[in-house]
Amino acid sequence: MVTLNILSGGAAQGLVRTLADDFESQHDLHLSGTFGAVGAMKQKLSDGAPCDVLILTRPMVQDLIQQGLALADTAKDLGVVKTGVAVLAGQAPVAVASPDALRQALRQASAIYFPDPQMATAGIHFMKVMQKLGVAEELASRFRPHPNGATAMKAMGLSKDPLAIGCTQVTEILATPGVQLVGDLPKAHELATVYTAVLAKRARQVDMAQALIDHLASPALADLRAELGFLPV
Repeated sequence: MVTLNILSGGAAQGLVRTLADDFESQHDLHLSGTFGAVGAMKQKLSDGAPCDVLILTRPMVQDLIQQGLALADTAKDLGVVKTGVAVLAGQAPVAVASPDALRQALRQASAIYFPDPQMATAGIHFMKVMQKLGVAEELASRFRPHPNGATAMKAMGLSKDPLAIGCTQVTEILATPGVQLVGDLPKAHELATVYTAVLAKRARQVDMAQALIDHLASPALADLRAELGFLPV
């Protein structure tokens, strides 16, 4: 059976997994997806990992196109993903709509879960937000960083800690059982990231890879993408 290899930011994991079974059945192939911090996925590509389809932030895709590692005429935007705040499922929502409210919510949290502050889009941004809010040093002992947003949210859900709080891309929060989205980051600290699917230059399954990109970005799936956290570009 043909295997289609995907290197993707964690933001698209829920979308790909939702569509995987039907796409595999329709095309008689297997989707092999590796999901994680976009910086880590770029490194895997550079290290020679098998790859047919890349799903990364638009600027990173453009960078890979310029490096000759992805094909410009195959790129399609999947949508805009915002970065949000989560609490355990079933817990009362906390206020995060203003910088002051977010600062207070973080200070009241017993643990703060978020993705890699060096390699992950949301993690890098969230660390900067905490620095701007003046709480990064104060709350450092409560930090619970993980390789990517999906693992951070899974760990938070499994912790069963009612006072835990998390921050990552909305798609990763919505795709993780045990946690719930309480809101986007305040407007002053907003992060809205466009994710793009593109064919890798060294793709072996070119036709099937392009079919997957077309399917993921299809207008017919706009409502599903929005439900999973991908807003129109």
